[in-house]
Amino acid sequence: MTANLTHNLRSDARDNRDRIMAVAREVFAVEGLDVPMREIARRAGVGPATLYRRFPTKEALVVEAFSEQMAACTAAVEDGLAHPDPWEGFCLTVREVCRLHVLDRGFAAAFTSAYPKAIDFAEVRDTSFRSLAVLIRRAKATGRLRADFSVDDVVLLLMASSGVRNGTPAIARRLATLFLEGSAELH
Repeated sequence: MTANLTHNLRSDARDNRDRIMAVAREVFAVEGLDVPMREIARRAGVGPATLYRRFPTKEALVVEAFSEQMAACTAAVEDGLAHPDPWEGFCLTVREVCRLHVLDRGFAAAFTSAYPKAIDFAEVRDTSFRSLAVLIRRAKATGRLRADFSVDDVVLLLMASSGVRNGTPAIARRLATLFLEGSAELH
């Protein structure tokens, strides 16, 4: 539906919307979700009324700004489930989800429920967590993942990743590696 709405806008309205989205994504990634809507409008070079006409609530802006990241998280879990080795699939998923969260503070906050009323996020997040639970059960069955591991442990990783400032791919890899080493079953 978003594609149809964007496609039917006048070119100046589409340009305004594109600037708003670009600024929102950048600001949320670097500064988190506490940036006021008026500040986003100012940085995008539009009036607050223009911003609120396209995004009546901050939740609506957050959901739209992070729709690509939500799709990437869903794809990471699906890729993990599709991997022939459940442990490697689990590791692949953890590394990718950690990377997405470390590199974008706002997304980490939104995903870990800073905006629980954002229905679009809640539904996708819940579906991802259910799929992740299946991946965890499969990884445990290999004997390589700790028996006491749960989806809550992944949420803990995501919460920890939101504390990383100036995240880089190297930091994301290190955090994921430490997490995975701590999650592995000791033999």
